[in-house]
Amino acid sequence: MSVSQKTPSPGSRGLPEMDGLRSKLLFPIDGIDLSACVADADTIAKINPHRYEMALIDRIIWHDDRYARGIGLKHVRHDEFWVRGHFPGKPMYPGVLMVESAAQVACFMYNSRHTRPQLAVFMRLDDTVFRRAVEPGDDLYILCKEEKYSPRRFVTAAQGIVAGQIAFETRITGMSMSAGDTGEK
Repeated sequence: MSVSQKTPSPGSRGLPEMDGLRSKLLFPIDGIDLSACVADADTIAKINPHRYEMALIDRIIWHDDRYARGIGLKHVRHDEFWVRGHFPGKPMYPGVLMVESAAQVACFMYNSRHTRPQLAVFMRLDDTVFRRAVEPGDDLYILCKEEKYSPRRFVTAAQGIVAGQIAFETRITGMSMSAGDTGEK
């Protein structure tokens, strides 16, 4: 199979293109500026309960008006806690953290619909497939698309994209565990 890939320059308006990727995405991203930032880490921290080394999203790039579709970014750094041990000499972002990164984008979308942040937890993962390694230095773009929503529960399809390739796909079910504050000020 012949693959043509274009690498974007800093500040470009899209992912590197790979033949056939567009048709495999959860939703069209043409026209979305992937260098944009609609929520930085500080804004995300006001909405999501995740803290310290478990705050795994660097920014929200885009979301629609209803918070039913969104894109987040995780820049995988060389100094993260897992690098030394997963795996020595060949660090790879653990699959469980890829899925957690997606869950945090889904949580941001869910919590953005509420007046006060909810403590939303995983209830279920379905159809999870890992297709490509993610390594330090990679930008992991996370696409989330709502499948079901209620004030107490949500189901979100998610994909992780790196260098124009799908790194993982999953379906996340989350549920609110409280109607209150995240506990962190």
